[in-house]
Order: sequence, then C-alpha cells, then structure tokens
Amino acid sequence: MTELARAAKGASRELACLNTAERNRALEAMADALDLAAPQLQEANARDLLVGRDLGLSGAMLDRLTLTPDRIRAMAAGVREVASLPDPVGRVLDERTRPNGLLLRKVSVPIGVVVIIYESRPNVTADAASLCFKTGNATILRGGKEALNSNRLIAETMVAAGRRVLGDRFPGAAIQVVPTPDREAVPVLLGLSQYVDLCMPRGGESLIRAVTECSRVPVIKHYKGVCHVYVDQEADLDMAEQIVFNAKCQRPSACNAAETLLVHRAVAPRFLPCVSSRLATKNVEFHADADSLPLVKFGVGNRTSVVRPVAGADFETEYNDYVINVAVVDDVAAAIRHVNQHGSAHSDAIVTSNAATADRFLKEVDSAAVYWNASTRFTDGGEFGMGAEIGISTDKIGARGPMGLEELCSYKWIGVGSGQIRG
Repeated sequence: MTELARAAKGASRELACLNTAERNRALEAMADALDLAAPQLQEANARDLLVGRDLGLSGAMLDRLTLTPDRIRAMAAGVREVASLPDPVGRVLDERTRPNGLLLRKVSVPIGVVVIIYESRPNVTADAASLCFKTGNATILRGGKEALNSNRLIAETMVAAGRRVLGDRFPGAAIQVVPTPDREAVPVLLGLSQYVDLCMPRGGESLIRAVTECSRVPVIKHYKGVCHVYVDQEADLDMAEQIVFNAKCQRPSACNAAETLLVHRAVAPRFLPCVSSRLATKNVEFHADADSLPLVKFGVGNRTSVVRPVAGADFETEYNDYVINVAVVDDVAAAIRHVNQHGSAHSDAIVTSNAATADRFLKEVDSAAVYWNASTRFTDGGEFGMGAEIGISTDKIGARGPMGLEELCSYKWIGVGSGQIRG
C-alpha cells in the first residue's frame, strides 16, 4: 500500500505537467479502448458475477455488478463526455489587488491523490478514473472483491490507451487498482496521509462508516440514501404516479431511489390504490403506516406484493431493493418534519401544482438535492451535466450533492508583487 500511494503521489505531480489537450486526447483514447475491449470486459465480468452469486448478493446488487454491452457503451460515452467538458484546473476563482499593490489570485488546482472505495459497480472504475485524470488527480481505486476482475481490466485498458497516445508523458501510476481484496489494506492505505489527500467511499452505510472511522485523511461521503417523494393534496396524480414509480423502480439499488412515499391525507384514498397497484407490477414490498395500510392493501388486490405494517427503523432504512415505506401526512409541514427527521439529507421530492407549497418544501427540507415535480433519480453527475460523477456528498463543508470535475479541485492563492514587505 505504501508503494502504491507513493507512486500515486509522484504521478499526481507528473499529471500537473500535462496540458488540457493532452489529457483530453488520452481520455478519448481510453473511451475508444473500452468500446473495443467490450468482449473481454464481459468475460471478466462473468467471472465476477460467479463470485457475487457465491457471496449471496441480492438480485439488485448483482444487477449493479453486471456489465452489459449497453453499460459498457455508456461507460465509454461517459469518458468521452468528461473529455468534452471544460477543464476546471487553472481557473481564476477570485482576484484582488491590495492597497500596497500586491496582486492576489485564487486559482483552482488538483487535489492530488484521491482514493475511491466502492462496491459492486465496475463502471465506477471508469467514471472515477476519467474524472480524476481530467482534473490532474492520481486515483487509487479499491472496489469489492466481487468486481476485482472487471475493475482491473477497466483500469488496465485505460492506462494502456493513455500510454499509446502520450508515451512517456503518461504517468503509469495515475490510475491504479488496489490488487488485493484484503480488508486490512484499507486502513493501511488511509493511514498514509503523507501521500493520500482525499478518500471518497461509495457503497452501503456499513462500508462508509468503516472507512470514515479508520481514515486519517479527509473523507467525503454520504452514509445512505433514504430518499422521499411527497405527494401533495394539489398534485397532478397521474404525474405523481409516474414520478413515484420511476423513483422507486427505475433502479432500486441506487442511492437516489425513493425509500419512502408520503401522501397528503386529502388525496391518499384516491392515490394510494392506484400507485400501489402500479408498484405491485414490480412486486414491490410495502411497509405501510396505520393510515395507509388499508389503502395499499386495496390497491394491491390479488397481486403478489407483500404488505405489512411499518415497524422499527423502517423509516431510516435504505433498502436498495423493491421495498418502499408508505405514510399518510396531514400537510406539507408534516412531510417536511418527516423528511428532516428520518431522511439522510440525500435527495427528496415534492409533487404539487402549488408553487408556494413547493417553495416551502424546497427551502425547509435540509437535503443535498431537492426536487419539485421530478424524480429523485436525477441526483447523478451525468444527469446534472457534470459527465460521470465521482460520488455524492451529503456533507455541508466542501462538496455537496453530485460531485463532478469542479468538486475534484482545490485551490491555491498566488501572490504577485513588486517587492512588497509586511510592516
């Protein structure tokens, strides 16, 4: 781990010498190489899927692990999109001249060495590597043992492509995958604060907490995604049904998938039977409060979905599966209280035609992303126009929400004088 981190630190300094055109040319080559390597990537991924099944991963988690031809194309397209984005490095963020004539500039610079720790999703390897490379950061990638073959091949493919177009100017340690699944490697790596500048864990709450507790370097994180959709009394109920179905079912394993549906009491008798019947087409399991339980049961009818009373810590649970909590609330104030009490400050949505009600929800819900008449599934770097994302943060200091290129930059102050000294 020490050699890995030391090499990354050296690579980060070499990356700082590459100009925007060189970095973009390497990224375009990496994207082309990923497209060409699709058959080999699927073979490596097939071996990982066998490991995942042996580990007892759920269907949703196996889906996150799977590299289909479409996902490989999307992965390569994400790298190309990163290449096409403006380079945030070297931007002048602030400039001022002091009374003594000293000129000060605040300029964006790479962070340095970024460690990404993640589970299952091998496309994160390409996303993280491309974003870090674009911003002049060296990256050390540590995926789960269930994705080791896929992750290694993705990184090797990208490094080989970079070397082909940049030759000796391409620092080979710019993109590295931790070669061992041994858990003890993580605290060792995150103890090397002299080499590693930042860690971003992506995965379940237990992984993120374990990383945060053992790390001696700064960690940007979100612990879990307990996201809500609130359907107001003035909602377009057809729109609301579409949004709820998308937020829960489009990709239930994602951190921005809805885990709780809140419905205004005035529309619950009309809305819950319809939306629960729609969700039941995906065999969604319902955990319903006392007021919603009879309405959800009615809506499910003879379908195969499970319906049970909400219990224990359900409202604080990130299911990552076809499971949703349901609760009836009296008004928007009650919905806001519920979200702020039980949510994880990730992504929450209101469906309403009342602008004043929406404005109150948007202002008072304390989350990284808040939506009016849109699905929570949009909390994503690609959907925000950032290209691939490095992660999502619910922290309030530093980056918050989806993290793209700008969030991978720090800054330095540059002073230009003409002999000024401080008296």
